[in-house]
Amino acid sequence: MDAKLLAWARATASRVPAAKRGNATPRAAHRCIPPLWLFTDPNRLTDPLASVARLPRGLAGVVFRHDSYPDRAKLAHDLARICRARRLILVVAGDPRLAAALHAGVHLRGGRWPGRSRAGRFVTSSAHSLPDLRRAAKAGAELIFLSPVFPTASHPDTLTLGPALWARLARGSAMAAALGGIDGETVRRLPRHCRAVGAIGALA
Repeated sequence: MDAKLLAWARATASRVPAAKRGNATPRAAHRCIPPLWLFTDPNRLTDPLASVARLPRGLAGVVFRHDSYPDRAKLAHDLARICRARRLILVVAGDPRLAAALHAGVHLRGGRWPGRSRAGRFVTSSAHSLPDLRRAAKAGAELIFLSPVFPTASHPDTLTLGPALWARLARGSAMAAALGGIDGETVRRLPRHCRAVGAIGALA
């Protein structure tokens, strides 16, 4: 766990009440969205259960992305138990049915709902452009991970947005979060209005 990233999260969480009153969407006004989000990754995160168990209680969320994992449902249920015990929000990528079985939220890709289902306890989404950002907001996402901000080991050949472009795209959106190359150093290059970040290595 990156100590500097954790310190940023605690400082950000302390500002949430004032931010919620002025900037939160109507759907999100009743909930406190955690500033830290661990994205599971079958290639980079060999033991997601251990990583989730180390997340700060009540200060984090988990985006479950083990799409092709052999025993995905069992792993998801095990993660859900840890999340409930540690007061962490869990969202399942691309699978509303599994999310419903876990009483978890749904994570969209590019703001697109998979299949016909449009229901979720809590909805997040990825976005890589302004059209994605707008589509995700229209789809009901309460938190949108706009990425990649910085170079990332997950997609080493992908062009990055950089903090300046990320800030321009996210301007005016209380739902935008940052993803891609986030750690305790890079997070300090993000604008103050960034209220949530996603990471893998820095939270493992």
